[in-house]
Amino acid sequence: GETRQVQAKMLVNAAGPWVEALLKCIGRARNDRGVRLVKGSHLVVPRLFEGDHAFMLQNPDRRIVFAIPYENQFTLIGTTDEPWTQEPGKAEISQGEIDYLCDTVNRYFEKQIAPSDIVWSYAGIRPLYDDSAANASAVTRDYVLDFEKGDATQAPLLSIFGGKITTYRKLAEHVMDHVAQIFPQAVSPWTAGAKLPGGDLPGGDFEAFVRSLSSRWPGMPDKLLRRLARAYGTKVVKVLGEAHSPADLGENFGGGLHAGEIDYLVANEWARSAEDVLYRRSKLGLHVSPDVGKAIDAYLAKR
Repeated sequence: GETRQVQAKMLVNAAGPWVEALLKCIGRARNDRGVRLVKGSHLVVPRLFEGDHAFMLQNPDRRIVFAIPYENQFTLIGTTDEPWTQEPGKAEISQGEIDYLCDTVNRYFEKQIAPSDIVWSYAGIRPLYDDSAANASAVTRDYVLDFEKGDATQAPLLSIFGGKITTYRKLAEHVMDHVAQIFPQAVSPWTAGAKLPGGDLPGGDFEAFVRSLSSRWPGMPDKLLRRLARAYGTKVVKVLGEAHSPADLGENFGGGLHAGEIDYLVANEWARSAEDVLYRRSKLGLHVSPDVGKAIDAYLAKR
């Protein structure tokens, strides 16, 4: 409930689907810019094809749908474009989207699927720049930066419309081009070569990294080390700590998920629920029974 007043030399509005709402909140909204919310959904089914390649499927409506190998045993299928007229919030796949994606797959693959084959689905809200396109599929997927230099009464304001995780580094560099106009010290792009947390594998050699983990933790099964190495990279040493065997990592909830890993996710990656652990921080939910989620929530409640 505390209220504070902060003065800044510049504002960067990176509020995603709330970017327009934030502009209204601070009294800087304009009629010539806005955001258009579009829902995109995916579904996961048992593996449709062998190989590590993906398929790009062209639909009669001129949209494309991807079919991508997923978690070894599954195929990820997506995505859709549905207008979202509600406030940004939790989104779920609709029956129409399920039918659309299943029909697309069945148009191309010998192995046919039905809604009953779906093992998991997820949906998200894209905050796209409103370019007045006639339908949701045609709205630009590119990001748009709107920069107001400000004046004696208002701080410079940079608003980010749109943007995707696949282009976030380039987006960041373009943002810094504008920031540098106010802060000259921010002139050198650096994100292109920066390692993500845990991504600093020696020589970039994953297999060599796994072998080094096996030498350091000889009591750990190879399957467990490989999963942890892929999930956390060099941060895996914080998960394994002083453990000598899986038993030292605490209770095994299933699928090689131990209490020690959950503790790491709570302390370092803000996990608060079983859904966070099983789906948002990993995809272990695809490999364990529903009872595992209940056990994790009970553990987190006690913790």
